Amino acid sequence: MSKALKITLISLAGVVAFVAIVWFFVLPSLAPYNFHGQVIQSNQAAPAVELDGPDGSTVRLSDYEGKVVVLYFGYTYCPDVCPITLSKLDRAMDIIGDKAEDVQVIMVSVDPERDTPEILKAYMAHFNPTFIGVTGDTNTIDRIATTYGVYYEAAEGSDATGYLVNHTATVMIVDKDGYLKLVLPFEGTAEEMAADLSHFLR
Repeated sequence: MSKALKITLISLAGVVAFVAIVWFFVLPSLAPYNFHGQVIQSNQAAPAVELDGPDGSTVRLSDYEGKVVVLYFGYTYCPDVCPITLSKLDRAMDIIGDKAEDVQVIMVSVDPERDTPEILKAYMAHFNPTFIGVTGDTNTIDRIATTYGVYYEAAEGSDATGYLVNHTATVMIVDKDGYLKLVLPFEGTAEEMAADLSHFLR
């Protein structure tokens, strides 16, 4: 094999290696991220939330600018959907790892008659000590739920559970700048939640 042919083959191999690196590593990083829920495109900041938090505190959504906020509407007497969702969110925090300190999960109670701040504090701590539950008077909860497109309505339960509350089961993500960016379905997995949250934490 001539020296010129060797040089040509080496150059060709270098080109092939370069193309492979671009194809498998560079191009995927330039592709748009595919979220696992409904992306919200809005120039308006997320609607204000100001409700009663644990230990007599007032919790405002605006207090958490600089963090990614996970906003969920649920209630402590919920037999299935709420505990499943909060468990998945706790798992997502584990997957995210140290960056989870830049995420704040807030559950707005849709059952203000039974969910006192004390009850909410104990309930949320059962899933994750950093999770916060907030409540308020019925009119305020109605207003906030409406602005976020959340439906809820009391429904007949059993002697053991008392009344139940049918409610929208989506999870909403507010970015660090206070804009509602994503609505995740109940069916989403903890891994999908963690992936989406990690994108906003970059």
